[in-house]
Amino acid sequence: MNERVWMPHVTVATVVERNGRFLFVEEEVGEELVINQPAGHWEQGETLMQGAVRETLEETGWNVEITGLVGVYEYQPPDLDYAFLRFAFSARPLGHDSERPLDAGIRRWFWMDQHELQREIFRHRSPMVQRCIEDYWTAKRYPLSILNHLTPLPGSLSMTYDDGEAPEARTSPGSGSLDLPD
Repeated sequence: MNERVWMPHVTVATVVERNGRFLFVEEEVGEELVINQPAGHWEQGETLMQGAVRETLEETGWNVEITGLVGVYEYQPPDLDYAFLRFAFSARPLGHDSERPLDAGIRRWFWMDQHELQREIFRHRSPMVQRCIEDYWTAKRYPLSILNHLTPLPGSLSMTYDDGEAPEARTSPGSGSLDLPD
């Protein structure tokens, strides 16, 4: 008997807001062009926040600073035999690298407000796109300290902190990686 183990795909996304407009990507999924936040799979050897920063840079060329956790979302597409578990982070844009090539499948990045996004609801990649914006707009934000990465990252000895609080995460401009204060 060969039973397949059900395993959701863990993804990270950023809700990047600038002057009332949000950063989105237009990406190819099958034969369709859909709208999504910068998002992708969490990769081994990185924290969830590092993954969100990396995905944003790879898909848009934007360097961002993670500022909070908007929410954790589960979605089971009716046409797939697996679900998605998304960690959505709020982020502040720091700068753009216009020379950086975008990930395969990403057609373009752009800014739109929540009303423009609502008018394009039929093109959203999933219901998580709209829900993340609604949660962000209603000021749903959780401190980054609720995330506890217990696996030491490569090059570190420990992930414990003297005060029990996780340090504030910041990106290194141009690197797409997070710097944690000493």
